[in-house]
Amino acid sequence: MARRPTIKDIARQAGVSESAVSFALNGRPGVSQDTRARVRRVAEELGWQPNSAARALSGERSGAVGLVLARPAHTLGVESFFLQLVSGIQEVLSAARTALLFQVVEDIDAECAIYRRWWAERRVDGVLVVDPRTSDPRPALLEALALPAVTIGEALPPEDRSGGDPAPAAATQAVQDAAAPAEPAVITPAVRDAAAPAVRSSVLSSVRADDAGAMARVLEHLHGLGHRRIVHVAGLPDLAHTVRRMESLRTEAARRGLGLDQVRSVLTDYSDTEGAAATRRVLAEPEPPTALVYDNDVMAVAGSAVAAELGIPVPGRLSIVAWDDSALCRVTHPRLTALVRDTAGFGRLAAEELLAVLAGNPPGVRISERPRLEPRESTAPPPAHT
Repeated sequence: MARRPTIKDIARQAGVSESAVSFALNGRPGVSQDTRARVRRVAEELGWQPNSAARALSGERSGAVGLVLARPAHTLGVESFFLQLVSGIQEVLSAARTALLFQVVEDIDAECAIYRRWWAERRVDGVLVVDPRTSDPRPALLEALALPAVTIGEALPPEDRSGGDPAPAAATQAVQDAAAPAEPAVITPAVRDAAAPAVRSSVLSSVRADDAGAMARVLEHLHGLGHRRIVHVAGLPDLAHTVRRMESLRTEAARRGLGLDQVRSVLTDYSDTEGAAATRRVLAEPEPPTALVYDNDVMAVAGSAVAAELGIPVPGRLSIVAWDDSALCRVTHPRLTALVRDTAGFGRLAAEELLAVLAGNPPGVRISERPRLEPRESTAPPPAHT
């Protein structure tokens, strides 16, 4: 393997000291224009490129942005959302000749540790932050580091929502069945400020999504068909969008006179395994739901398979809605009613905003395309006797 040229090699061939090479390549005073030109010509002939340490010393940009996912690794391989999101991000970054540094970690503490290391090493110029949390240490950390960032998936302010009542300004959740971690826990949202707009930041931009309005559309569709027992198979409980969806479900159900015994949420880790387990559990209840809403396409397909295994026809006795549309939803029989949104476009918006901030623009807020519900064969009126 060919050895990479070093500053020492440049100094030897140019006939100058290593410090003179460093001054010349970093644009610092201390060398003549002739020496600077000679050093740069030799560096180009040798194919020399600055490494990350050299960039850190010179204060130059790294030409890379970072993305860290703090999710269970086994849930990422089958979920189409992140693949589409990253494809949109990469489309913009590639055109700008900016690299994407991507890493998966086990928890939020590990994610924060990576941000500190990347900042100290000047590995990235900024970061894209996904999965806003209900209690999130990352914004304060990024502010302290003065590391430019775009948070993806912040709440849409109530005045900008397209459907449903504004979510309450504050919300908390009570998780039941905590003693049985193998089973999904039942959630009853009450008050939490997860949906409140974030305070304007000196380094943080955001791309916002209308989770509350999307859930309102789903419930409007199912209630209009006649469903009164609806279970939302939700994702991870510490994610802000999980809470927003649960809160919107509760609010929209209450508007229609439906209680928590009729419309509720259960928690999972987004995997097909837990989605299937949650489906078995609720369908075994004395008064099972007539409609299930899943927080991703993988769980919805798994739930449909469980219904088929139990001999419960879809949509004859059970209607199914998937949160994110995908090829899985369109090839499953029956085809699944799903929320359609431009996830790749979501990623493009985030990457464009981060590049704009890195180019000197002030941090801002961008609003993603509003999702629309695509009714398909998996939803229909419930049986008359229910």
